Amino acid sequence: MMDKIPHDELVAKINEFTKISRDRDLTEEEAKERANYREEYLRRIRQSVRGNLSGVEYKGNKK
Repeated sequence: MMDKIPHDELVAKINEFTKISRDRDLTEEEAKERANYREEYLRRIRQSVRGNLSGVEYKGNKK
């Protein structure tokens, strides 16, 4: 379900929870939701890095 959320909205939601947490403690439900958004964000970052690295080819030092 979260994989359908656009990246900008995902980041905005994480930032919203961060802002709330600065004013008060998050409820248990909010904390779980924030953790889910963060995990999805990290999953996407890892996937992106893996994709980028899979295209890298080491050719050694040229002398």
